[in-house]
Amino acid sequence: QVQVVESGGGLVQAGGSLRLSCAASGSIFSINAMGWYRQAPGKQRELVAAITSGGSTNYADSVKGRFTISRDNAKNTVYLQMNSLKPEDTAVYYCNVDGRVGVGLRSRDYWGQGTQVTVSL
Repeated sequence: QVQVVESGGGLVQAGGSLRLSCAASGSIFSINAMGWYRQAPGKQRELVAAITSGGSTNYADSVKGRFTISRDNAKNTVYLQMNSLKPEDTAVYYCNVDGRVGVGLRSRDYWGQGTQVTVSL
């Protein structure tokens, strides 16, 4: 089995910063992309940022210049540094791991349980 565990959420005032971490463990054999999604109440889950195994990154327009995604391949861990937070960043943040559990097997998505980020005025 593969476990994906996020940490680092919390309550912060507008303009503040938070750093999210996500570690994949268990029977994961290799990981392609890792990313962060978020879902606010009444809205669909949306991509926040993603990073490939080679380090290429992709960001939602709403977070460009404020959020930075990075990863440690040796630790199967991805981070999201969030600066200049706004109330509209309030959501549950989910970690996504695109990986495979063995040679020649098809990769699939694995999800964490989510971590709440709340930004107050």
